[in-house]
Parts: sequence; C-alpha cells; structure tokens
Amino acid sequence: MKLIALDSSGLVASVAVVEDETLIAEYSIQYKKTHSQTLLPMLDEIRNMIELDLREVDAIAVAAGPGSFTGLRIGSATAKGLSFAMEKPIVAVPTVDGLAYNLYATDKIVCPIMDARRSQVYTGIYEFLPKEMKYCLNIIKRQCAAAFDEIAQELNLLGREVIFLGDGVPVFRERMKEVMQVPYTLAPAHMNRQRAASIGVLGSIYFAQGRAVSGAEYAPEYLRLSQAERQRKGEEA
Repeated sequence: MKLIALDSSGLVASVAVVEDETLIAEYSIQYKKTHSQTLLPMLDEIRNMIELDLREVDAIAVAAGPGSFTGLRIGSATAKGLSFAMEKPIVAVPTVDGLAYNLYATDKIVCPIMDARRSQVYTGIYEFLPKEMKYCLNIIKRQCAAAFDEIAQELNLLGREVIFLGDGVPVFRERMKEVMQVPYTLAPAHMNRQRAASIGVLGSIYFAQGRAVSGAEYAPEYLRLSQAERQRKGEEA
C-alpha cells in the first residue's frame, strides 16, 4: 500500500510518501516559514521528483494532534482537501505517538514532550516490545497535556532509563536536572522532531487495523482549548 503522510503539528513541516515497508521520499523543513507557505509546495515537489501517480495512493496519514493550533488546522485542511480530491481515506495518527516512533526499537522508555505553553507539555509515555521479528509501540500513558513535573514523577516511578525528545526539551532541560531521579538522555537532532516518515509508517499500521476515516469524518485532536477560546469562555463567564 502507498500513503502520503503529513505533519505540521509543530515547528517542523514534513511530507513523506511511504509504500509498504519503503520510505520513497521525505521532505522536512524548520526554517522561518509558515506551514501554509511550505506544506503544499513540498508535497508538489515530492510528487514531481518521484513521478507520483496520485491514483495509486491508498490513503493520507496525518499528524492529528495535539500541537500548534494553527499548524494542526493547516495539516487538517490539507489532508481533507487531498482526501476529497483523491477520494481516499484519512488515517489520523496521534502526534505524540508519531514522535515516539522516531526512536523505534530502543530498550529505553520514550517520553516525547512538546511545549504546550503555560508550563505544560503535550506528552505520553511509550516503550517498544518485540513481536514477530519486529517491535511494536506500546503505550504506557496515552498522549495528554500535563505539567512537566507530573510526567517526570510518573517516569521516576517506572524506574527505567528515559529518552526525551521534542521541542519541549530545550524549554524544560534545566528542570529535568532538578526533578528526574532516573537516568535519562536526549534524542539527537535527526530524531528529536516531528517526521512525516514516522507518521506514514504508523499510518500504514493503523490503516491495516481499520482505523481510516473519510475526509468528512476526520477532525484534529487538540486536547485543550486554544487561547482565543479560553479567553472567550472567560469573557462569557
């Protein structure tokens, strides 16, 4: 099967094409441009470079949230537009699951942290378990919005070495030194941000599990209200 994968949930804009167990193309950028300027041109560049016939695509995998409200809306609109135009389903991949999948097959606990502002992170806790000559992603704690100290306490209770990754790492690096009681490391630059390739591979797995929806049914998962919505609710109260 062949998927187009999109991730615009954070600072990185990323597009990939995955066919069966092969990553055919990936284009990622994190440099002074908005996702509305980059996502479709990146997809068009990939389409031209690999001579992609859109009729051969089986589904569109997209990082479904949490993340940047603007970025998620751009990714959602792009995925839905492709879905309607191509008459293909959408596979929603939780953003934090996709980040964790960057560290495939590690024997450490994986804890992605995305800066959610207001002293919170979008996070989850994961591990990889061997299964039939491969590894499967096991979710210890599903993605959520939480204070960093709360997730650190849960990690300490697990008593295993942790790998942190995500754009929340620079924000909470100093706090880690104060609250982490178990050994931990930080993922290197080529593994520590969102990648459409990870979304595509997980999307293929989820598609095989029957987790695809129509473009009309798809909606991003924000996990919490945007600042504008919080302000409006406060005014109404």
